[in-house]
Amino acid sequence: MIGSWRWNAVLGSIGGFLTMFASLGSNGLAISAIRFLYAFIAFFIIAYVFRAVIAAILRPPAAPDGQSLTGDQDEESKGRRVDYSTPDESDELSDMLKQQLDGKPPVNQTTEQQPQFKPLQPEKLVSTQNRDPEEIAKAIRHLTGE
Repeated sequence: MIGSWRWNAVLGSIGGFLTMFASLGSNGLAISAIRFLYAFIAFFIIAYVFRAVIAAILRPPAAPDGQSLTGDQDEESKGRRVDYSTPDESDELSDMLKQQLDGKPPVNQTTEQQPQFKPLQPEKLVSTQNRDPEEIAKAIRHLTGE
């Protein structure tokens, strides 16, 4: 279970005091004290149930048939659990960054395998200064769908 009985006592006391202060204006001290006691018991039990539910939700699932989920798995149990942890690859990453700063190719690639930079060479635009006006109008009509 999450926490200890002290959490129940604190939550019960808070609920009891709120109830007592709310009822002091219209009731006497004796009636308010009894309502404090009832509220304390109710909030104590509610806190216990709430903590039990939270503990049941947060409990890790048990391995089926007592098998270890971290060891080797047979074919039936493969794919039933997902390991969300990321392996620590900080050493490999720092080595790759150092090689890149030095200008060396990565260990698993040779210079022939690395792609070479080729600047983009777009086609040259054709000017419309010496075109027939009817051809230009025809092209515009074609593009606008008229």
